[in-house]
Amino acid sequence: MKLIAPLFVFVTLVALAVAAEGPVETDPRLHSDGKGWKLNQATIKDPRRPRVLLIGDSILSGYMGHAIKALEGKAYVDAWVNPYCQSEHLNHKVLPEVLAKGPYDVVHFNMGLHGWPEGRIKAGTFEPLTKGYVEVIKKALPQAKIFWASSTPVLLEGEVKQLDPVINANIVEQNRMAAKVMSEMGVPVNDFYSLLVDKLELARGGRDKFHWTPPAYKILGDQCVEAVLKALPTSRSDATR
Repeated sequence: MKLIAPLFVFVTLVALAVAAEGPVETDPRLHSDGKGWKLNQATIKDPRRPRVLLIGDSILSGYMGHAIKALEGKAYVDAWVNPYCQSEHLNHKVLPEVLAKGPYDVVHFNMGLHGWPEGRIKAGTFEPLTKGYVEVIKKALPQAKIFWASSTPVLLEGEVKQLDPVINANIVEQNRMAAKVMSEMGVPVNDFYSLLVDKLELARGGRDKFHWTPPAYKILGDQCVEAVLKALPTSRSDATR
């Protein structure tokens, strides 16, 4: 009975997670690196102020605080930190539910670190699913300005400050495919990968292959804020004209 009880609890928790259709990440290396997977929503006090939605994997946890502070008084910022990769379920159910929390005037999104493991994204579907993702945003928010950010580099485990030849190669290829989609759909690109690939000394290092130190997150946050500020309407009334 001592073995059955813990097993029952585990199975129950998994069943509850699946029933709630909550985000699940089975690879422990891709942990949330923050306060978990969730949508962080701003408190709206002035309905005339523009609204921004930041979407990203755990890298967003590192720079969203900097971005939110930099945009204080200029825009209300919601930040959706999630472990999803390209899928029909994401496009047709999860993403529309998040976008419905708006309306948003600017959407700055990234999705990449959770899609590199083999088998997670079926061969030949990356580009159409990525295109579908953008189409969902444009349909829900036809007046919004949209930006895509490329996925950040992945390092070898240890203190060597070198790129992982397997995982990072997958990241580079997926960035290439996503950039192709963005070019075809007229979505501006914030190239986060290029911002950090020559600054590997700013990686967290050790056993953490994916995450970065505060100076690196400030670089990403500044780039994000710069793009958002250029796209912001002066007020909500401007955004709806």
